[in-house]
Amino acid sequence: MISNLRYWFLIGLVILVYIGGMFVTLMENDSAQFAVMAMRMVQENDFLNLFKGPNEYLDKPHVHYWLAALSYKIFGIHDWAYRIPGILATLLGAFSSYGLGKILYNKQTGKLAALIFMTAQTIMLGAIDVRTDAVLTGFTIFAIWQLVTYIENGSLRAILLGALGAGIAFSTKGQIALLVIGLPILCHVAYTRNWKVFLNWKVLAALLIFGITISPMLYAYYHQFDMHPEKVIRGKSGRSGIFFIFWEQSFERLSGEGIGKNSSDYFFFFHTFLWVFLPWTILAIAAVSTRIRNFFKQNFAKRSNTEFLTTGGIVLIFILISFAQFKLPHYLNVTIPLFSVLTASYIHGLYRDQKEKAMKRFLVGQYLIAGIVFIASALICFFVFQVNSISVYVALAVMVGIGMYFCIKGEDRFARLVTVSVCASLVLNTVLNLHFYPNLLEYQGGSSMAKVVEEQNIPVDAIYKIGQEYTWSLDFYNQQPVKITTLKDLQKKHDIWVYANEKELEQLRSSGVDWDTQYAVDHFRITRLQAKFLNPNTRHKVLKKMYLIHVY
Repeated sequence: MISNLRYWFLIGLVILVYIGGMFVTLMENDSAQFAVMAMRMVQENDFLNLFKGPNEYLDKPHVHYWLAALSYKIFGIHDWAYRIPGILATLLGAFSSYGLGKILYNKQTGKLAALIFMTAQTIMLGAIDVRTDAVLTGFTIFAIWQLVTYIENGSLRAILLGALGAGIAFSTKGQIALLVIGLPILCHVAYTRNWKVFLNWKVLAALLIFGITISPMLYAYYHQFDMHPEKVIRGKSGRSGIFFIFWEQSFERLSGEGIGKNSSDYFFFFHTFLWVFLPWTILAIAAVSTRIRNFFKQNFAKRSNTEFLTTGGIVLIFILISFAQFKLPHYLNVTIPLFSVLTASYIHGLYRDQKEKAMKRFLVGQYLIAGIVFIASALICFFVFQVNSISVYVALAVMVGIGMYFCIKGEDRFARLVTVSVCASLVLNTVLNLHFYPNLLEYQGGSSMAKVVEEQNIPVDAIYKIGQEYTWSLDFYNQQPVKITTLKDLQKKHDIWVYANEKELEQLRSSGVDWDTQYAVDHFRITRLQAKFLNPNTRHKVLKKMYLIHVY
């Protein structure tokens, strides 16, 4: 195993990379949108009603927004303050992965599981592009860990903490939390044949704690929707928030009703997994396939030092979410702790059983991944966006130097396998957080225009738009939502500012609206990168403009 000194050194570097990403501009849509929703709670002193722009929001429950609002209350309305709850939940997820790995296997597996979890690419990305999944993932794996602890030793404290974690997770994203917790737990109980754990008064106490935990969210839904059946939400009146969160939400997600459909590809999450779990993907695939093959060979007979919680949970969750008609890569985040524990146990098994040939093959694979990461990082730094910051050079040199040192250092393959993999993640995400994202977000029109507003001392309460497109980043950095008006009403207003895209600017011009001042910024939908944008020689071909004009 790697030494404690090296382990904590690597953990410290990972946390530094997380901190480096805290101060990057918020990304549209979700991060900036959720940050604005929480901002409105604080500014309007209304913590019961959720709004997405001018519309009532009936989709995800309240906890993520409450936590962000609490952070604003303590630290002020800043992008880094918005990210704090998500990062803390990620650290909880890492600690819980350690706890689960320890109780299912041993302490060494638990430690490795935490390191794998923290360096998985989608978790690294989730610490900067913070969505509800960060809180969901942290509390679902916490609940699983505590419930397994109860199953193994009957601890009242553990089952109550598990119920608390499940309640917070449910109040963050709804029924998916209970499925992600319940399916692995059922797999564990079925494999261990320990059904009697459900026939205990402690389960009733846990249900009580769960009910108490979700009650604030239920009251907020009741207050906003059940008390007002006249509200029309997504074309329907008489919407019950409580009925929605307990029943309708999951079916709307699976069918795409209400939120729309974006993919009918049943293998979407299989090929998406190839990048979301980097740099550990090869090892994870080997771990899952080996474990499934062994279970079938053994006819699922119970064996010592073997568990079915992670494998069964992963397979069932994958099957379930693959049938959803609306899919996004970050939906896989809730499975990452399970993959981390399973992969850690597989790697530790290679070390324990001294499988040198397998270790050698996997080490070659990890060197290959590290090489690809190095090439990608170099392209980002010297082609996509030229590095012009000494601090970025220093940080990159340190991370690359550490990685190269451990690549050539003569030590056992296990230590190199783990260290090189972690260093690959550190190099890539140092480049992304300190260089790529800051430069990329210069092309996000809303946040770029917010800088113009601040520099020119433009009154934020005098900014309007005539389109229905959301302006989340402009709203957040102005700390004031852009007001919506119509072209007809706009013609009656004077001494105001209008935020518009190219098409809307032409509408204003053709309608006879006059302005005396105009600012323009480049704009690109940064969450949909394409080769023409990444190539600086063709970037101008895909850039659009956003305008801010003064109507006198």
